Amino acid sequence: MTRSGIRHRAALVALALALLAAACGGGDDTDAGEGISVLATTTMLGDIASNVVGNSGTVTTLIPAGADPHEYQASARDAAAIQEADLVIVSGLGLEEGLGHVIDAARADGANVLEIGPNVDPILFAQNDGNGENFTEDPHFWMDPLRDAEAARQIGAALTAVDPNGDWAAQAETYASELTSADAQITSILSAVPTDRRKLVTNHDAFGYFAARYGFDIIGAVVPGGSTLAEPSSAELSALVDKMRAEGVTAIFAETTEPTTLADALAAEAGKSVEVIELYAGSLGAPGSGADTLIGMLTTNARRIADALVTAGS
Repeated sequence: MTRSGIRHRAALVALALALLAAACGGGDDTDAGEGISVLATTTMLGDIASNVVGNSGTVTTLIPAGADPHEYQASARDAAAIQEADLVIVSGLGLEEGLGHVIDAARADGANVLEIGPNVDPILFAQNDGNGENFTEDPHFWMDPLRDAEAARQIGAALTAVDPNGDWAAQAETYASELTSADAQITSILSAVPTDRRKLVTNHDAFGYFAARYGFDIIGAVVPGGSTLAEPSSAELSALVDKMRAEGVTAIFAETTEPTTLADALAAEAGKSVEVIELYAGSLGAPGSGADTLIGMLTTNARRIADALVTAGS
């Protein structure tokens, strides 16, 4: 079965399970607790929203931890949850590919949807759509803690519009300050990486904001473009191996939400000294992973990148 066929079958199974859970009353209850109800699509947005909302409401995350937001398919229960929430927070810019039509329909029916990506000064990346290279806006803004701080402020403003009596702006600013401190910590962690080793090969183009913020070069991606649903050609993979050898790349940074099979094969082809290091990109980690909050995710990634690149030069 092809990769796309496996994904299609998995999506059908996931949809069936979700519908069964809805029929049995399982899963998270978006009506639990009192106060404002917020629904966020990804675990990263859910964590930002939770820090802004605090104890003054309920935050539910639609896409579960460990799932790839590019691949997640909406269920009937998801559609209902989106309609019921006081505020729906999405990344946008094409990230939630399987939720787009559901979110658009909910917005048309009056759902209060806040799309963060277009409002945090998105950067561009190149991708090939079959008709040649073009540029599109990168949806992976959460890799930059300063843009996350701006996202918190936007959420605070949106909550104020829903409930003017809440202290949302102040709570957003408190969390924004924590993210600013995390940015300084990440800069310190990465200071150990010499300039000539600040070269990244990643599983897909999810680290553009990280690279721009902290002075790294993206040499290439195993899966070209900003979506994990793309499939690289043999020519693209061969060209990437050649580039890795020419640039002296010693690590491929894969993602915890995706199999590392292709990255492992590429590393083996590039040379014995190339390691595959897993990072958190499309989802926060499980409890106890050190990446179960957004700040923990960003600092954990920084440590893994620094350890891999500094050790490689020793």
